[in-house]
Amino acid sequence: MERRTFLRTAVIGSSAAAFGGTLWRGAALADPAQPAAGPYGALQAANSNGILLPSGFTSRIIARSGQTVPGTSYTWHSAPDGGATFADGGGWIYVSNAEVSASSGGGASAVRFDSSGAVTSAYRILSGTNTNCAGGRTPWNTWLSCEEVTRGFVYETDPWGVNAAVQRPAMGRFKHEAAAADPDHGYVYLTEDETDGRFYRFRPTTWGKLSSGTLQVLVAGTGTSGPVTWTTVPDPDGSPTQTRYQVSGAKVFNGGEGCFYAAGTCWFTTKGDNRVWAYDANASSLSLVYDDSLVTGGAAPLAGVDNVTRAASGDLYVAEDGGNMEICLITPDDTVAPFLRISGQPGSEITGPAFSPDGRRLYFSSQRGTSGSSSGGITYEVTGPFRS
Repeated sequence: MERRTFLRTAVIGSSAAAFGGTLWRGAALADPAQPAAGPYGALQAANSNGILLPSGFTSRIIARSGQTVPGTSYTWHSAPDGGATFADGGGWIYVSNAEVSASSGGGASAVRFDSSGAVTSAYRILSGTNTNCAGGRTPWNTWLSCEEVTRGFVYETDPWGVNAAVQRPAMGRFKHEAAAADPDHGYVYLTEDETDGRFYRFRPTTWGKLSSGTLQVLVAGTGTSGPVTWTTVPDPDGSPTQTRYQVSGAKVFNGGEGCFYAAGTCWFTTKGDNRVWAYDANASSLSLVYDDSLVTGGAAPLAGVDNVTRAASGDLYVAEDGGNMEICLITPDDTVAPFLRISGQPGSEITGPAFSPDGRRLYFSSQRGTSGSSSGGITYEVTGPFRS
């Protein structure tokens, strides 16, 4: 999303005790993550691409906005944002949104790799849409591209570019940010990028088909953590009353951003209060994984929380919108540390982190690069000894 400043409307108060920390280990709640040395050690000096990485990791540039993707004839889109990968035989595909207007090339593109990681093709998979920010992959191998505009749509797209993209209005019309499919319980979770946004889930009538279903919104339980309930949104079309105002008692989230589901938990971020949340889908319970206002013993290492992904190790990788342009790693042991930093790009943000299917490569973008313009985006790949 475009950089902006959110008002911090949440009252922290006693939340250090009320929100007891992560749920990802299925154990008693712990405190939100605190700074500690990362599992890969300190960041080294910036490399030739301007990226600071731990020892043993390397980077390469995959694409630049407005330029042809090396090895192809396709011109990469402006303002690359949310992304995901898909297995493709022995290779894989990385998809990336374009967070610009329809007239400026809004939609999504894809880069295809062979088994060695060489780029074999690049192409458009969605066109004519507005401000496609984040989204999410589905278990049936489609990419949900979300419009971050008032009464925006979710578009279901084909990463291979064979089938036409399909608008999914049943998933609600609001300022969409990210989506995360939960095959264990049959829901797709959705974040909303408003200072008084909500957290939603969509239950398709038939799992794997998003043409119809029920949209629900999270309602706070007693207190500020623990069990929650869900209530059906009466009018997913959001007109004349926007979806976030239709259910009394729906919990407010300050600027919903990234969203990722794995192992019974949906992790999502709220940039307005710089928090990472965990929704335990088995227990229908909520907790805090990270809150910069609860960091003790030093400066908070993670600011401007945005897109999030998870490695096979259970580590969360959280991209910063602004801050000092880092992707920070939150471990299952409740520690947080920088994993990488992009230098010399203060007017940009990091977007679209996603691992290759084998977990050996991490893809992401600097949305505006060194120019600070949507036409200056750069998409990267990092390779190294990621733990499994």
